[in-house]
Amino acid sequence: MDTATQIEKVYYTGKTHTTGGRDGASRSSDGRLDVKLSSPGTAGSGTNPEQLFAAGWSACFEGAMGLAARKMKIALPADLAIDAEVDLCLVDGQYFLQARLNVSLPGLAPEMARAVVDAAHQTCPYSKATRGNVDVVINVV
Repeated sequence: MDTATQIEKVYYTGKTHTTGGRDGASRSSDGRLDVKLSSPGTAGSGTNPEQLFAAGWSACFEGAMGLAARKMKIALPADLAIDAEVDLCLVDGQYFLQARLNVSLPGLAPEMARAVVDAAHQTCPYSKATRGNVDVVINVV
């Protein structure tokens, strides 16, 4: 089945122009994102793809938690937070990613927090994209 023919609507397309790879720069077509890039662990002054991925995933995941909570009729705490960690790993000369999302939902009962997080992990586009490709752990802290 060709997923391209199954799409009901494309809501948004993020467009960037990147030059220089990990030691270059990336700019979005609308100019809102304009960042220097540096390889992880170097003295460079820019961010790196792993940090950008962690920021994007955690922001998207928080949105997915909001949708899940509304469906469950649960109010999320105003001070909720997600600490995302994306590791760039090397095994036998091959690079891969692994990730952790540490989700803080202060004041929410642990079983309710886990239910919201589990539902969000099923619907978040980043979670879907990584499923089966990236070792992911989602902790409720």
